[in-house]
Amino acid sequence: MLDSRLPLALDGGGLVWPEKGTIAVFGPSADLDLEGFPKDRIQIIHDFYPAFAVWSARDVSVAVVSEGRYAAAVVCLPRAKMEARAMIAEACAFSDGPVVIDGQKTDGIEGIFKAMKARVSVHGPVTKAHGKLFWIDAPAADNFADWAAGPELTEGGFWTAPGVFSADGVDIASALLADALPEKLGKHVCDLGAGWGFLSAHVLTRAGVEAVHLVEAGHVALECARRNVTDPRAQFHWADGTDWTPEHRVDTIVMTPPFHVGRASEPQIGQAFVASAARLLTPQGHLWMVANRHLPYEAELKTRFISVEEIGGDARFKLFHASRPLRNRR
Repeated sequence: MLDSRLPLALDGGGLVWPEKGTIAVFGPSADLDLEGFPKDRIQIIHDFYPAFAVWSARDVSVAVVSEGRYAAAVVCLPRAKMEARAMIAEACAFSDGPVVIDGQKTDGIEGIFKAMKARVSVHGPVTKAHGKLFWIDAPAADNFADWAAGPELTEGGFWTAPGVFSADGVDIASALLADALPEKLGKHVCDLGAGWGFLSAHVLTRAGVEAVHLVEAGHVALECARRNVTDPRAQFHWADGTDWTPEHRVDTIVMTPPFHVGRASEPQIGQAFVASAARLLTPQGHLWMVANRHLPYEAELKTRFISVEEIGGDARFKLFHASRPLRNRR
C-alpha cells in the first residue's frame, strides 16, 4: 500500500517534496494514511462518489478533476490499464514537479513501471507489500501525451471512457435486461448504478415514462451518460446508489448492481443495492435486475420484496423481477 512504501521513499529513498505548492493525489483509497504528506498542501482528486464523500469529511482539499498547476503529484494506480495510463498522463500534464506512481502487482504496476522506464528516467523503485512505488521528474507531459484519454464514441455509437464499466461497448448482462423489460414501466423510473446510460436509453423508449433518474457513483461514467442520454426527461445524480434518496418514491427501478471494488467478488454491494431499491420504490413498485449467476441475491430479494421471480438469463447471468417491497421506509 502507498502508506507503507511512501515513507521509505521519503526517508532516504531519494524522494523529496517541493517546499511550496499543492501536491495532487489521484485516486487514493478512502482509508489511506496521510502520514508522509504535508497535509495542508495536498488535494485529493477522486471521481468515485463514496471515496469523494469520505475524503470531503476529512480536513483536506478534494476535487473531482485537476484544478490548476501542482507542485507534485501522486497516482494511486487503478486496475484498468487504459484508465491508469490516462491518470498518469493527467498527473504529468498538471505537475511542475515529481510524479509518483504507486500500485499493487495485481493492478499492473510492473507493466506500467517497464513502460514508463522505456520513455523517461525513473527513480526508485520502492518494493514492499506486494507492490511498487517509483517516481519521475517533471515536466514530462510530452512523454505521455499519447496516454491521455477521455470520453470517446464506441462502434455502437455510445460515449464511454477508460475505467468506466463496459467501456468497450454494451455488456451482455445489460443487453439481456434491456430485452426483458416490459413495455410499461410506470411514470417515474430509476436506473440505479446507471453507468454510461445504456439501460436508461432503453427505458426512455417506453410509453408513459415521465422521468428517469440516472444514479451513478462514477463521475466520468455519469458525464458519458449525459452525452448518451439527451432526453429532457433524464435527471442525472452523482451519488452512491446505496444511500441516494429522491424527492418522491419511484415506480420502477432497473439495475445491473456492481459486485466488486477490488478483484474479489463482494456480493454485499449488490445486496445493498437490493435493499436500496426496496427503500426507493412505491408500495406497488417493481424492480428489474440482472446479476452474475453465481452471486447469492435470492435471499436478499425475498427479504425485501413480497414477490420475487427469476425470469430468464443465460449460463452467466440471471434476470429477476421483484415487486411490492416489504420494507419501504424513507
